[in-house]
Amino acid sequence: MFDRHHAVWPADLPHHLGLPQTSVYSNLAVSALRYPDRPALIYYDSPLSYRRLDDEVQALAGYLQHHGVARGDRVLLFMQNAPQFVIAYYAILRANAVVVPVNPMNQAAELAHYVEDTDATICICGQERLDAVAPLLADGRLAQVIVAAYGEYVQQATDLDLPAEVAAAPQPMDGENIVAWATALAAGHWPGELTVGPDDLAVFPYSSGTTGAPKGCMHTHRGVMATAVHGVYWSRSTSEGSTLSTLPYFHVTGMQNGMNAPIFIGSTIVLMTRWDRRTAARLIERYRVTRWTNIVTMAIDMLSDPEIESFDLSSLENIGGGGAAMPEAVSEKLLQLTGLRYMEGYGLSETMAATHINPLGAPRAQCLGIPVFDVDSRVIDTETGAQLGPDEVGEIVSRGPQIFVGYWRRPEATEAAFIEIDGERFFRTGDIGYYNELGYFFIVDRVKRMINAAGYKVWPAEVESLMYAHPEIREACVVSTPHERRGEGVKACVVLVEGASAGAGEIQAWCRDNMAAYKVPGQIDIRESLPRSPTGKVMWRALQELEWAAAQAD
Repeated sequence: MFDRHHAVWPADLPHHLGLPQTSVYSNLAVSALRYPDRPALIYYDSPLSYRRLDDEVQALAGYLQHHGVARGDRVLLFMQNAPQFVIAYYAILRANAVVVPVNPMNQAAELAHYVEDTDATICICGQERLDAVAPLLADGRLAQVIVAAYGEYVQQATDLDLPAEVAAAPQPMDGENIVAWATALAAGHWPGELTVGPDDLAVFPYSSGTTGAPKGCMHTHRGVMATAVHGVYWSRSTSEGSTLSTLPYFHVTGMQNGMNAPIFIGSTIVLMTRWDRRTAARLIERYRVTRWTNIVTMAIDMLSDPEIESFDLSSLENIGGGGAAMPEAVSEKLLQLTGLRYMEGYGLSETMAATHINPLGAPRAQCLGIPVFDVDSRVIDTETGAQLGPDEVGEIVSRGPQIFVGYWRRPEATEAAFIEIDGERFFRTGDIGYYNELGYFFIVDRVKRMINAAGYKVWPAEVESLMYAHPEIREACVVSTPHERRGEGVKACVVLVEGASAGAGEIQAWCRDNMAAYKVPGQIDIRESLPRSPTGKVMWRALQELEWAAAQAD
């Protein structure tokens, strides 16, 4: 067991943390018993109590079972953040079934993959995505779709800017096997006995599909419980606090930190459907939010608001997340504004969010953190599998209660994803990194993202991190580009801070002064923005593919 990090382990936390031997739904049932009148959710100023949340979960679970959903069946959840997402998620679990959260940006052809791969017959979706679901109903691949209008849960007047999807009026549900959300809840069905436990399947988040079609990551109730409980204790959250939920719930970081963890302790979730920095600041101030898990780009965007200092953010006790390394300059601005260090962490869809988080009392900048409760993490040679020592770069591997049990219907991919070390099964993350003498882990890059420039290994994430030190660079994304002599060259796509005037030549000269020559970008592309995924991460792969496609076209 890797224990080097115990030297910096929080003194008030145990190394081992026992997990509840129950289903994830049971967390909601307990919180509803304890705090029936407390707001479980506040949605654009409209509260939803724990009692009502659980009542509606039970009603929808009963409806699902009445329409054929049985233990272990998969149900698609295809919507943006909204109270209906939370209700549907827990209703599927209460029906003894498995949640398949789907990115709401998917189109019909992409959605078909999830339907065919999981054999799901029912989809619960937001009304703005019904157009993508309808073809699968028409050809019989889906038996029924339950459609939600998010704005139905904004029942009080608000001065907040509502996203278009929330402001939209409910549309009439015309068509066979299309059922309005309210109709399903009002059907009057009550679910049967809750029969699933910690070792039953609970959630199938799908991997990004960087090699072929997306793969379903099979997580049990125990695995989902693990990171929800870990996050609560690691961040010292209590039932009296509140969480700002801005990350999408279909993604494991948002799902665990912004939904399942607060429900586990019975605290309040302040929920946003779409990211808006001004609305987020208002909500923190208005509801005295104590915890906010985000991705670095959200924190950068909020701190870039010229009026951010006019908001009272003093209630915040914990800000953290991941998705990219936090630039030191931004971290310092956050510290000055809130008195808090950004707590970086690390996890994947296969690990149901974090396996590593920085310790609250001793965080390191641009660092994954240390392995959390009951996680054993190592670094191995990518070719031989041999274990490596401190400061030696290799592939990060981990085992722990939150690791998935395998890829759905992909036995070969599952076998390739694990390696045996000391008689134990470790997940191969595909991430290149190292740990230092104290057991802090650092990422260098993805295995497949390395740039080979005439034999020199260039890790784009390292170059990006160095470039963030330039005072006029707001964001940077480094990709490879074809090079006549080297085979591959380095190109940086950058977004400047507001009002900056630095040119490509000036930035390149600065890079030459601040990094090894082989890492210096041969091309600098100054852009208005960088492409982003639905979770807000910079889509380096899209930029990479465009770069090589353009070169081949020439």
